[in-house]
Amino acid sequence: MKIFDIFDIDNIKVEDVGLKRYINLRPRLSLKSQGRNSGRFEKSKVNIIERLINLLQVPGHRGKKHKIITARATGKFTRKTKVVIEALKIIEQKTKENPVQVLVTAVEKASPRDEVTSIEYGGARYPQAVDCSPTRRVNLALRTIVHGAYDKSFRKKKSIAQALAEELIATYNNSGESVSLTKKNEMEKQADSAR
Repeated sequence: MKIFDIFDIDNIKVEDVGLKRYINLRPRLSLKSQGRNSGRFEKSKVNIIERLINLLQVPGHRGKKHKIITARATGKFTRKTKVVIEALKIIEQKTKENPVQVLVTAVEKASPRDEVTSIEYGGARYPQAVDCSPTRRVNLALRTIVHGAYDKSFRKKKSIAQALAEELIATYNNSGESVSLTKKNEMEKQADSAR
């Protein structure tokens, strides 16, 4: 069985042992769970491509601010599914590799291992480095990939599918143009300085 009856997922390998259980690649023709996976650790049962589509639907959040308003993105699942399919086809043309494997490897490379939280001690706040859980690692990687794609296509001639494909390929190749890799390196540097 193939995803969307186009992309084969038989020989895809997840190299990162910590993320193996949290990157779901079960083959399904239609990737829409309709919110049925609600509960603790249920995100790990949602296919990784469906999670990417769901994040593409969120209109322009950067923390608590609306920096980039993508008004046409609100809740249009089929439209964003077409964007992801087009991006995966572009990846297949450019790299001559399985695009789902490129996506999985990009998520593995963009997921941070450490992050910083603030601890209040004696009325003062101090930064403290903590390890990221595997679920949060996958969430952060997918979110930074989507944010990088939106940044590259916002108010430019490039479509979101082209920008998403370029971001995934840059992350897959460890390129300096990748927004998600620079965010990951920033987070890990902050965590190292807060130890």
